[in-house]
Amino acid sequence: MIDDLTGQITSGKLKPGDQLPSAAQLRAQYNVSITVVRQAMQWLKAAGLVEGVPGVGVFVTEK
Repeated sequence: MIDDLTGQITSGKLKPGDQLPSAAQLRAQYNVSITVVRQAMQWLKAAGLVEGVPGVGVFVTEK
């Protein structure tokens, strides 16, 4: 999941400002637990690839 999302961001498939799917959508898409989704989001945020907007969602950051 992390590798796939990172690849989509670095390849430009997901562009700066694009919103990632919701946690529930990611959970279903990758067939993983909500814990895995949360850990992946934390990793992507720590890597500076995404940022969370409380109550709105998670968005791809400018590179």
